[in-house]
Amino acid sequence: MQTITSISQNLIELLRNQEFVKAYNDLFSEDAESIDPINPRPEPLKGLSKLIEAEKLFLSRAEIQSIDISEAIHAGNYFTIRLSMGFFIDGKERNIDELCVYKVSEGKIISQQFFVS
Repeated sequence: MQTITSISQNLIELLRNQEFVKAYNDLFSEDAESIDPINPRPEPLKGLSKLIEAEKLFLSRAEIQSIDISEAIHAGNYFTIRLSMGFFIDGKERNIDELCVYKVSEGKIISQQFFVS
């Protein structure tokens, strides 16, 4: 079973290489959930297949120009990273700067929550 440190390091490497769907497949639990203020739905997105579907939809519409991922900070079963990304979506330039908080249980990420400035 992977440790929280190895999970966070793997996630950071995959995100830096823009392997977003692989990150979900490799590191997330089947019943993982996501809380994202950019998501138009008020409730968390639940289930790995729905997280992957939402990511694929974003990637089909977005052209990523830059991405910067911090090193992780760990506390108990949680870790956090800072993600800054510049991209074009639907012809409009967007920049996000967010704090990403992940919870790990039994060697898999079970939840992610994003805080956008």
